[in-house]
Amino acid sequence: MTTHNHNSGNRPALSLPLAQEPTIDPVCGMTVYPPTAAGSTTHAGTTYHFCSRHCLAKFEADPARFTSSTSVPEAHSCCGGAKAEHQHSPATTDPTGAAKYTCPMHPEVVNDGPGTCPKCGMALEPMVPQAGEEDDSELRDMRRRFVVAGVLTLPVFVLAMLPMIPGVHLPHALMQAANGIGLVLATPVVFWAGWPFFVRAIQALRNRTANMFTLIALGTGAAWAYSTVATLAADTFPAEFVDAHGTIPTYFEAAAVIVTLVLLGQVLELRARRSTGAAVRALLALAPATARRVGPGGAEEDIPLNHVHVGDKLRVRPGEKVPVDGTVAEGSGVVDESMLTGEPIPVPKQSGDAVTGGTVNATGSFVMTATNVGSATVLARIVRLVGEAQRSRVPIQKLVDRVAAWFVPAVAAVAVLTFGAWMIFGPTPALTYALVNAVAVLIVACPCALGLAAPMSVTVAVGRGASAGVLIRSADVLERMEKLDTVIVDKTGTLTEGKPRLVTLLPTREFTEVELLRLAAGLERGSEHPLAAAILKGAQDRVVTPAAVEGFESVAGKGVRGRAADRRVALGNQAMMEAEGARDLGAFATRAEELRRDGQTVVFVAVDGKAAGLVGVADPIKTTTPDAVKQLHAAGVRVVMLTGDNRATAEAVAKKLGIDEVLADVLPEQKVEAVRRLRAEGRVVAMAGDGVNDAPALAAADVGIAMGTGTDVAMESAGVTLVKGDLRGVVKARTLSRATMQNIRQNLIFAFAYNLLGVPVAAGVLYPAFGLLLSPMIAAAAMSLSSVSVIANALRLRAIKL
Repeated sequence: MTTHNHNSGNRPALSLPLAQEPTIDPVCGMTVYPPTAAGSTTHAGTTYHFCSRHCLAKFEADPARFTSSTSVPEAHSCCGGAKAEHQHSPATTDPTGAAKYTCPMHPEVVNDGPGTCPKCGMALEPMVPQAGEEDDSELRDMRRRFVVAGVLTLPVFVLAMLPMIPGVHLPHALMQAANGIGLVLATPVVFWAGWPFFVRAIQALRNRTANMFTLIALGTGAAWAYSTVATLAADTFPAEFVDAHGTIPTYFEAAAVIVTLVLLGQVLELRARRSTGAAVRALLALAPATARRVGPGGAEEDIPLNHVHVGDKLRVRPGEKVPVDGTVAEGSGVVDESMLTGEPIPVPKQSGDAVTGGTVNATGSFVMTATNVGSATVLARIVRLVGEAQRSRVPIQKLVDRVAAWFVPAVAAVAVLTFGAWMIFGPTPALTYALVNAVAVLIVACPCALGLAAPMSVTVAVGRGASAGVLIRSADVLERMEKLDTVIVDKTGTLTEGKPRLVTLLPTREFTEVELLRLAAGLERGSEHPLAAAILKGAQDRVVTPAAVEGFESVAGKGVRGRAADRRVALGNQAMMEAEGARDLGAFATRAEELRRDGQTVVFVAVDGKAAGLVGVADPIKTTTPDAVKQLHAAGVRVVMLTGDNRATAEAVAKKLGIDEVLADVLPEQKVEAVRRLRAEGRVVAMAGDGVNDAPALAAADVGIAMGTGTDVAMESAGVTLVKGDLRGVVKARTLSRATMQNIRQNLIFAFAYNLLGVPVAAGVLYPAFGLLLSPMIAAAAMSLSSVSVIANALRLRAIKL
């Protein structure tokens, strides 16, 4: 395996910002992050935190034993019986170890387990995501309710709508039985399928607030109650309410359809939440399940990862994942840090170098000393950053709740005033008129079109985006994308192809390009190093047969050497050349620096102790990237490059593309900090990336945009996925979001216009002058027309040009 000295060098250990620094459990020596501690206690003015209740009990039984200057933590004292407690869950917990849940829109709401927010009705989410399969019982329950509601609602809806179609005439007997059929079928839809909405509405009432579920419960409840009375006690209604079939028109279909549509929205929302959770589970899966501990006598044993303590010696063999954060104590290796930095070229690690849990040791074997374990590792903190950023989202649902906050009380007040006015001033029978018109107000204000306004536009827009290679995760992404003015882009895999290629061959006069490439490819044959793969692929593309090499040898941190056709051949960095006696590189050293500034990784080739030439490998810029940057600038969007690669390479790429700002040599938490800084300046920020290392920044941005050619974790953390990895999709997504939000606003105007016109008529304002009351049939037609208007308007999005 080749061990080239990559430009990025050995990276320092990460230092993510924490609310509280990790401490040591005085009983077992485990690193404990205070907010996730299983318990805490204060002794002699000092607060101690514990990894498990088992350790806490031991400490409280004999504090002096664990606080004296000579005390030594008991190795694995909390294993065995307390094994389950000892596992460090990344979720914020209470002293009993129960995970805490909170509301994304109301962070002050904290619950000991899953549930719904008593203020807005949204499903609560864990304060920090956890490993393991997510509990999808709520999704299964909502899906079951939706299926049953859909099956029962369809015949009620068809029976109510068919008579409104010109030329359609149903049998008189069927129309007379329609109300009874509606009562039988709609009742389980409203009170079984829609029961969770009534529960959430009651919770909101107890908290003296109103939300979308208040509106739904009020409207569907009133529609069902009115319709039931009209079915079972039709003779109590005034004669003018009776239709040609001798029945009172009812609203069973409206109540059932509203419940079914809202259930569909809940199913879609819960499915999106589960997909988001998959990103965190994928991150947690990067850590291995076990670690190989080296004992004081040299004996090695595999232990569960949660049994690793700070200071433990751990063996990492070729192809294995680094179990926790630490430093190399013995041996060496070449570690693939792409999950952390996004850069494809592995980094050589020697004694004293920092290694990060979750990265992969490609070749070599080393013993490391654990420095951060459990919730204090970089990977655990990345998970926390993703979880916190995901919870900071402001769903589009907040708009509906703001509307409901004043609309619901206003409608209720109008209904009460209507009832009072008809009781005092209405004709005989006053009570019947008062009741009918008050309920009519509630029914006509039922949010059927309002419930369709946003979902219909979003559904059509998402389908249109998918056909253009832009996958939109949810409605709130479209809301934020509309105001986008800054795009942060990762370099590798986003601006570039993410696959190093051979681009430069510069031989001395004694060699041709073909001869130079034969020797270089011969040395690299059989190696899995990305640079080696690029050189071999370059030889294959140029139809050059690699030279036969004998006595292959890898020199850690320098390069490789061997013999080809009885000549001593070496390939590597300048230190390798000096070791081979090729100290005078002359113009090659200058040319190498120029190539590095142009974004290439350079290695030298020496034959028999003399320089033979150099080879340059680069990650090419995608052919679509220059046009994408131009389109973004034309749209008034600022482009910022954020990369873990070295500054010289980053600036070379930025100069070619005309990028506005460059931040290089950054690590995951620094990407998050950059996103937050720009947002604090008042900018609406999108982050485009393709790697695990980009996941926290993707989640922290107003809009996360993942390349479809990237990792699953990046795509699950993002709100938008560009299927073809084409950055021009950002412009498409922005155009689509602007059209969608305009469409939603138009739909809301349609929905409210019908309500604002219908409520006064339903209240009876036209009765004194014209003797007109709102017929239930006309109200049903108006409600249907409002829904049809919303649907027709939303369908216009299918024709938008992207």
